[in-house]
Amino acid sequence: MKIAIFVDVQNIYYTTRQAYQNQFNYNAFWAEIAAQGEIVNAFAYAIHRSDNKQQQFQNILRQIGFEIKLKPYIQRSDGSAKGDWDVGLTIDVLEEAPYVDRVVLLSGDGDFDLLLHKVRTKYGIEAEVYGVPELTANSLINEATRFIPIDERLLMHRKK
Repeated sequence: MKIAIFVDVQNIYYTTRQAYQNQFNYNAFWAEIAAQGEIVNAFAYAIHRSDNKQQQFQNILRQIGFEIKLKPYIQRSDGSAKGDWDVGLTIDVLEEAPYVDRVVLLSGDGDFDLLLHKVRTKYGIEAEVYGVPELTANSLINEATRFIPIDERLLMHRKK
């Protein structure tokens, strides 16, 4: 089975922090997917910031096997950040879909529901979603071939 992975980094960061006060474990996730087939491509979409913590995080993702795609960091007047990757991620999924058996999306963003519907119906492939259950749009869950909840097994283990 050929698998392509697409990670909405900001969405996963904020939803796991809000729901679990914890961080997503990309190593555990990669191992879980790699056990199911061949990861042919893996993309992580993030906001480019010049601070050391972000650069270290991006280097860790690269070492795991992700290609990092960055957009400029834009600070809004309300203090939130903008770096919307919805269109870029969608284009990449549509470009990869004809060559894989499964796309795996890490996001809770309901904007991707039409994308999943399209790749499932046009290409006849599986479209899995990993997300925080209470913070993932129902429309996204409904369009996924399978929804896999992010739970304790995919969170960083804290030292006590």
